[in-house]
Amino acid sequence: MNINRLDPFSDISAVRDRINRLLEEAQTPGNEGRTPGSRVWRPLVDIFESPDEVEVYLDLPGLDRESIDVQLTGENLVVHGERQHVKREGGHYVHVERPEGAFQRSFTLGVPVDPEKVQASYRDGVLTVTLPKAETVKPRKVQIKAEE
Repeated sequence: MNINRLDPFSDISAVRDRINRLLEEAQTPGNEGRTPGSRVWRPLVDIFESPDEVEVYLDLPGLDRESIDVQLTGENLVVHGERQHVKREGGHYVHVERPEGAFQRSFTLGVPVDPEKVQASYRDGVLTVTLPKAETVKPRKVQIKAEE
């Protein structure tokens, strides 16, 4: 017999994520005038959490490091940038799938981080942002004393 657990907050989380996506698309520079459902560039992201830090990986192939901006405010990380259209002479594009223009991704980390130790690197089209957790949220082993 299978028992399915009810998670009353799963629908709320899905709605929150959808609203965040819509707000992100509306606030991204360069998206003015787009019709709903039109293609918006949203770089793919992986977020990994360990006991000591949070790591964010964004796929940003073809961007110059200088065109990427990373900002941290409290527990909110915002990454935005722009990929320029490549103009070519002597012909025309027959098919275009690679996104271009401005993008913005924002994330609420959910844990306090140490802003002085945050690092970002960009290699092979992947932006890695390493956010060490603040000392106050790192797990600490509490020794249990035997009563005598």
